[in-house]
Amino acid sequence: MTVLSTSTIAALEEMLQNTARSAPADYMPIYLLRGGTDQEMIGHLNPDFIPYLQESLVKEPIALVSMGNDRLNIQMGRPKDVSVSLHQLANRMRLGGFIPGWRNEDFAWVDQHGHKSFHLERAAFRTFGFRSMATHINGYTKQKTIWLGRRSENKATDPGRLDNIAAGGIAADETPWVCAKRELWEEAGVPPQIADEIEPIGRIHMRRPISGRGFHDEQLYVYDLELLDNFIPTNHDGEVSGFIEVSYAEAAARILADEFTSDAAFVTADFLLRRNR
Repeated sequence: MTVLSTSTIAALEEMLQNTARSAPADYMPIYLLRGGTDQEMIGHLNPDFIPYLQESLVKEPIALVSMGNDRLNIQMGRPKDVSVSLHQLANRMRLGGFIPGWRNEDFAWVDQHGHKSFHLERAAFRTFGFRSMATHINGYTKQKTIWLGRRSENKATDPGRLDNIAAGGIAADETPWVCAKRELWEEAGVPPQIADEIEPIGRIHMRRPISGRGFHDEQLYVYDLELLDNFIPTNHDGEVSGFIEVSYAEAAARILADEFTSDAAFVTADFLLRRNR
């Protein structure tokens, strides 16, 4: 016997078909130039940000960065040198008011071969539309319930919305597995001996424009974790205001009522469809 109704399943499946959207046509592409004709589009710049950045770079150029009328170019060099130039670029955008929620924490941009091409302040990734990485963990029980966290009202992104039991960006020097275990402890108080039982599920690629912020491009590394019926999550880092344990059907209803962050909605919907039996 299935847990979700036919109409709910159809709605979740339709939603999951729209995880990766194209950048709007008026967003400026950002290219990483490796030499000769070897180039790769790695980001997109909101058209509202373009005049400020063009004027700024004319007045004060930045090494390895050039901007024309239809593209922003980053010349590949040593990762350390590229990182220095991009930090200068991001700080300039921050001073212009285009990067809210500065965290003083770096993400890494990783190419298709797994090589880190540069590090950059995590809040700048959305401004430039660079692909970041995050982990999301579905915490569930044998009783077909799932734990959801409610984000703190002080969060710079999506305050007060529902999230997975733990989720977070993968720092520049972390692996997805290490990040998942760290976030489980910090956000939900899951001890290492339980967190070791996380089950890797796969990845979900999220791409969408964010009004006034830029373009969100992120690889979500998804894990499932079965929890004992008597386990109660406890937040340690102040980023979660509380937790609720709900049935699969209620979780689905809350997704469709738009109570979740976008990323957590897709991750939870995928979980519910996989577990709907």
